[in-house]
Amino acid sequence: MYKRIDYINEDLMQEHLFLFGARQTGKSTYLKSNFPGAVYIDLLDSEVLRRFSKKPSLLYEMLHDVEKQTDVIIDEIPQVPLLLNEVHRLTDNKNLHFILCGSSARKLKRNGYNTLGGRAIPVYFYPFVSCEIPDFNIDVAVQRGMLPNIYTASNPMLRLSAYIDVYLKEEIKQEAIVRNLDSFQRFLEVAALTDGEMVNYNNIAGDCGVSAVTVKEYFSILEETLIGYTIPAYAKTIKRKLVQSPRFYYFDVGVSNYLLHREKLQRGTVEYGHAFEHFVIQELVAYIHVSRNINRLSYWRTYTGVEVDAIIGDAKLAIEIKSTEEVQHRHLKGLKSFKEEHADCRLIVVSLDRFSRTSEGVDLIYIYDFLKKLWAGELF
Repeated sequence: MYKRIDYINEDLMQEHLFLFGARQTGKSTYLKSNFPGAVYIDLLDSEVLRRFSKKPSLLYEMLHDVEKQTDVIIDEIPQVPLLLNEVHRLTDNKNLHFILCGSSARKLKRNGYNTLGGRAIPVYFYPFVSCEIPDFNIDVAVQRGMLPNIYTASNPMLRLSAYIDVYLKEEIKQEAIVRNLDSFQRFLEVAALTDGEMVNYNNIAGDCGVSAVTVKEYFSILEETLIGYTIPAYAKTIKRKLVQSPRFYYFDVGVSNYLLHREKLQRGTVEYGHAFEHFVIQELVAYIHVSRNINRLSYWRTYTGVEVDAIIGDAKLAIEIKSTEEVQHRHLKGLKSFKEEHADCRLIVVSLDRFSRTSEGVDLIYIYDFLKKLWAGELF
């Protein structure tokens, strides 16, 4: 078993928490391992779900006399959102520590359920990250993604198929989020085609046979169910006119690969390059959230097509992601253009080039070295 990073550190141990993350990222395993003495209520157990759905006040009765400071974990709290009223009552009257876990916050946000009035801090849980895997292999990660039971599988594509069929489709169906599942399935595939690209709602709507308004709602579904996220465009204009459309990424590169039928990615191909970029963005997103870093992640693109893949904070760091095994002068074009407007920005190219070095004022960092520096907190 791989040891997960410290999602809940000493500071967070004193707070009530909402722990959100997509299914099969390892939330339950993490909680059981790190809180072995906790009262654990698993709402994926059908009998437990039935009892608490029928009588939410059962929670208060159950915990009324529990010792103070006891950790209480409720797994899949969105299944019975009315339990949040009982949690609220217990936080007011009893000194217990709650960790409320779920794969989607959509039901809570959209239906106006009690979210504890700011008493609980949201924490987001991710698939594996590179520093959790002692024998981490970039090619395996780029191909399979980082979902725990898929990264280590002997039949990853079969498991990805089951994951998408059972989880992505059934999750949407179960929550009755969309009426036309066929159009949504088509949207999932088209969204994969735009993975890492600027979102154009009208073009996607045409490909899916639905309205642009429906496409916007579909993207919000993916974000609220933690299946995907958008990266905003860097907005600070100095000289060049900048594109302002966000970019979309699925939460795990393996999901994109499966939807795009990318089964045998080879270094040097365009497909590998897209997947490699997605993986690095995935690591950056996880690091920023897990470390609770104040720097926002964005990308930069001019209307003439010059771009930089990742901007950290207010031009603190600019990162170009290239899957090349030999970084050349032409790979620095976007970074050089960005530097003209942001003179104090540090520039990095992360690539498969094994020789980390500095060239023309740009730090060229081998992917393995980059990941080590990232998770050691040495980049920003």
